[in-house]
Amino acid sequence: MTAQPSALVRTAAALACAAAFSISGATTPGAAAPEFTATDAAGKAVKLSDYRGKYVVLEWTNPDCPFVRKHYDSRNMQDLQKEWGAKDVVWLSVNSTRQGHSEYRDGKQMQDWMASQGGAPKAILIDAKSEVGSAYAAKTTPHMFVVSPEGKVLYAGAIDDRRSSNPADAKKANNYVRAALTEAKAGKPVTVASTTPYGCSVKY
Repeated sequence: MTAQPSALVRTAAALACAAAFSISGATTPGAAAPEFTATDAAGKAVKLSDYRGKYVVLEWTNPDCPFVRKHYDSRNMQDLQKEWGAKDVVWLSVNSTRQGHSEYRDGKQMQDWMASQGGAPKAILIDAKSEVGSAYAAKTTPHMFVVSPEGKVLYAGAIDDRRSSNPADAKKANNYVRAALTEAKAGKPVTVASTTPYGCSVKY
């Protein structure tokens, strides 16, 4: 009788490890970016595969996070959205704050906020059940991913190397997203393909 609980514990541990490996492996540079279907702020269904053949940036966001506000107050995020949108890069801002959390914002609220900031993403995704965030193991706002035209993760991690909430730091930083897109679109390997993200925790 004593062996059975031990076996169950070992099985549960193995399953947990397998799940963790699956999630982390899915967002490792070089791995296939997890497919998803999410509803944008206008109520339209959006799939990652809709943009196969284009570079895609996924930006995890939350208007209540001071680290997000750093990049919008400095116009760093808006400038990136406009710069790369003009180069046919698809920019998707993702809010994975779960519905029912005090910081949750619906589509209209996110549209109004983004418009007030002068933002220019292709779409704002309302991930109310946190399913997209969980698929990508998104940890912070912001947490950035760059996906290749073939659907592979090219970069995953922080937006830059200035791990503060001070807007003045944004313009002085080494921007990992800009660097990854610049190298990838020039046909070069991405030099820094993975970093540790920083910011507020995603509100799962």
